[in-house]
Amino acid sequence: QVQLVESGGGLVQAGGSLRLSCVASGRTFSAYAMGWFRQAPGKEREFVSAISRSGGNIDYADSVKGRFTISRDNAKNMVYLQMNSLKPEDTAVYYCAARRSAFGDPRENEYRYWGQGTQVTVSS
Repeated sequence: QVQLVESGGGLVQAGGSLRLSCVASGRTFSAYAMGWFRQAPGKEREFVSAISRSGGNIDYADSVKGRFTISRDNAKNMVYLQMNSLKPEDTAVYYCAARRSAFGDPRENEYRYWGQGTQVTVSS
């Protein structure tokens, strides 16, 4: 069992930055690949980024490449999403998710554990 808690969301102007954090419970965090997903109002949840359990393999959605950076600290059971050059279309609830596998995956049904989400709102 893994429990995930996100934090760091908020209201920011377009062009600004936010850093999301996700802390995981349990002693086996390093056994899980981690992902970030988001869901905007009226839209389906979509993949944002994923990181392998070692941190050596990273994937991004095309819409965030070059602006967002995912990282993890296995000693602290933490995964982060640094979001720069934010746009109004980045407004969404952001979720972290855990997949018991070496590598992440862009498909949300590959992730067993989910956090409650944190709201990110980007004003124009």
